[in-house]
Amino acid sequence: MTPVELLQQLIRFDTTNPPGNEAECIAYLRRLLEDAGCEVELYAKDPARPNLVSRLKGNGDRAPLLLQGHVDVVTTAAQDWTRPPFGGELVDGWVWGRGALDMKGGVAMMVSAFLRAAGDGAKPPGDIVLAVLADEEAGGDLGAKFLVEEHTHLFDGVRYSLGEFGGFTLEIAGRSIYPIQVAEKQICWLKATIPGRGGHGAVPQRGGTMARLGKFLSDLDRKRTPIHVTPVARAMIEGMAAAVSRPNRDVLRALLRPRLTDRVLPLLGDRARPMEGLLRNTVNATIIRASEKVNVVPSTVEVELDVRALPGFGPDDVLAEVRELVGDDIELELVRYDPGPPAPRLDQFDILAAILRELEPAAVPVPMLQAGVTDARFFAQLGIQNYGFLPLRLPGDFRFTDLIHAADERVPADAIEFGAEAVYRALQRVA
Repeated sequence: MTPVELLQQLIRFDTTNPPGNEAECIAYLRRLLEDAGCEVELYAKDPARPNLVSRLKGNGDRAPLLLQGHVDVVTTAAQDWTRPPFGGELVDGWVWGRGALDMKGGVAMMVSAFLRAAGDGAKPPGDIVLAVLADEEAGGDLGAKFLVEEHTHLFDGVRYSLGEFGGFTLEIAGRSIYPIQVAEKQICWLKATIPGRGGHGAVPQRGGTMARLGKFLSDLDRKRTPIHVTPVARAMIEGMAAAVSRPNRDVLRALLRPRLTDRVLPLLGDRARPMEGLLRNTVNATIIRASEKVNVVPSTVEVELDVRALPGFGPDDVLAEVRELVGDDIELELVRYDPGPPAPRLDQFDILAAILRELEPAAVPVPMLQAGVTDARFFAQLGIQNYGFLPLRLPGDFRFTDLIHAADERVPADAIEFGAEAVYRALQRVA
């Protein structure tokens, strides 16, 4: 079975989280691996949400290497899809469906590379541990977090992992940039409570909770948290700048000067939004809870905030910055904080970069700071450095980030083959 055929099969399992229901998809992968002679174990906090672990024995010359990826996907509700989101259709060289990019495509690459290594006959330099996970899209509590906390022994000796997200083409000024993730931001979810005067919906209410809510949302939209240039963001942007000529080089380097950043971002057009997230702690209002009856003006309004903190920043730093935006009369409460990995170890970066250059001589690999979070934050608790390395050679006009979690998610079939080959080569060389 080719990596593309495997991806098609994985997409056809509806693993929308919630509720997840990854069991059938995991069972399919278990059969595939066992038919190839691989030993497989399942670990589940919830029987309907198992995690798969398989270990390919190496010759002991190197430390074990972890391949980790998830098969749950986000919802397709209220999205207008051109093709069935769980059809896994191959049309004109593209595989369509939820998870094609995030991240059943990556799982297809890893499983294909793992099976290829198992069938080679020659042992790899070190053990290869394959972990196919549940629940990443809803926090990882039943997936990576559960394995790290309750089955730590599975990862004894592991120092590095390959997982999401990185290695995909990002075209800038005609150059093919290949960001390899080495660090990521941190979950720092907050709840804002807006106090005020409630009452009967039939009585005019001015200056109450809903008016304050309007100002609160407007403040989040208009104002900005401070710019912070972390070491990984600097290395990423400087690497991109070095690959292009003026004026693009000057624009990118100006991003690294906090006094100029917000003036330069508009010059980047549609690339500004993901770039901005690498340079500041971000905050977005996502859930609002107020009155439960149309004729009752609420006396309090609760707003949940998705806040992502840069590496090196903690909850107190973030709370202070958000409070500066919204005012002292808003009560802010920390709901969840998942600390991110420590300062990254980049000693395997050059190996991965060399693999990309072998497969694409024009590639310009750079280290990447991920604006979101991945399961890497849990494995980091065991001292495991993750490299987001699921390479995709993409057309220059393809907007990778625009299709993740969106309608019409799809991936070029030849990009999946490209990535599977890159991951296979990494199994022979990393660590």
